[in-house]
Amino acid sequence: MVSAKITIRNVSGLHLRPTGMLCNEAIKYKASVKFRAKNALTNAKSVLSVLGACIKCGDEIEFVCEGPDEQEALDAMIRLVESGLGE
Repeated sequence: MVSAKITIRNVSGLHLRPTGMLCNEAIKYKASVKFRAKNALTNAKSVLSVLGACIKCGDEIEFVCEGPDEQEALDAMIRLVESGLGE
């Protein structure tokens, strides 16, 4: 298991478009890809779960990846969030 914390910088937080990008990236990996925010663990491969987490600009999340390609998955998630999730 690997994990890393990152702050969401998108002005609108994780609304539908960036959530779709995040989930599309997460499903590419065999590892489970989740994130912890607001004392809850959310499946990053589920659009409804990510939207339900209500992540806003400035919120810190911790990605937690576990599986055969966990490090690659974690690196991809961090890169995607740092890139602004298309915004």
